[in-house]
Amino acid sequence: MAPTSDDSAAVPVRLARIGGDGIGPEVVDAAVRVVNAVCDDRIEWVGAEMGWRTFERTDRALPEVTVEILDNCAGALFGAVSSPSHAVDGYRSPIVELRRRLDLYANVRPLKSGPIDTVVVRENTEGLYAGRERWEREGEVAIAERVISRRATERIARFACELARSRAARRGRGARLTVVHKANVLRRSDGLFRETALDVAAGFPEIAVEEQLVDSMVYRLILEPERYDVIVAPNLYGDILSDAGAALAGGLGVVGSANCGEGFCLVEPVHGSAPDIAGRGIANPIAAVSAAALLLERVGFAADAARIDELVAACRKSGPRTPDRGGAATTEDVVADLLARV
Repeated sequence: MAPTSDDSAAVPVRLARIGGDGIGPEVVDAAVRVVNAVCDDRIEWVGAEMGWRTFERTDRALPEVTVEILDNCAGALFGAVSSPSHAVDGYRSPIVELRRRLDLYANVRPLKSGPIDTVVVRENTEGLYAGRERWEREGEVAIAERVISRRATERIARFACELARSRAARRGRGARLTVVHKANVLRRSDGLFRETALDVAAGFPEIAVEEQLVDSMVYRLILEPERYDVIVAPNLYGDILSDAGAALAGGLGVVGSANCGEGFCLVEPVHGSAPDIAGRGIANPIAAVSAAALLLERVGFAADAARIDELVAACRKSGPRTPDRGGAATTEDVVADLLARV
């Protein structure tokens, strides 16, 4: 992910830390400790809250004071959110609301393990997740409207192209972009996404561009993940591809994710709140640490982000393993290993 500035940026940079629900506070605390060890005193952390526990206490999953705090930060590290399995009056996912409030239009999911070095870029504001649902016949037929706009597609395609170009420059090899759609069936909505994304990509002649139907893309990603560089997709397709790719990259416990807008970035591990292990000290902090590296890169600390990525890679190769990776290590064991490598 291309940084918005370089490592000479004015410091300290102000970032928010939001634990959220379940294991969120545990893994966020672990990630903050690693960042502080690498960055010394160049990061100023500000606490904020959101999530189901916050809703239970305040009737607001995303309090206005949290939005005000984030307005004065360059980015945020978020842990996890628990959501009820049934409808609750007044409750809406704070992550979905925050994406809308701060216009965090690009979801970026790096997938890196061994020969796999791929990034899924997912449009974050519309598609089936636009929330336009209604009853055609209550209790019998439900309708969900899928929204694809030229404006949103243009900017997510441009984001993906710029990311592919910056990755190529850093790695000293050619850039590739894969546009994912289902335009052979959804001719208007996916047809618009396909046409617009390819039009934008045509303005980046240095990038090799291909397109894939989403069903065959899942198949090919599993069979030959090392083949792909940057993948751009509408919201739902990108969500599915991201989780499928996470399995190839070592599991949800080691993968971080970034929600990016023009001037703000919120990062999070992708594993969820895992309430069954909350408070037991066995949550894997690697995904949160990887997410923190994404945030550092985005706010201009590229060298520090690369250093944390190196620490994570070394820990994953020869360090302690938490139960989700077949070991018996604790969260603290993994953090201690990372800090020792610093």
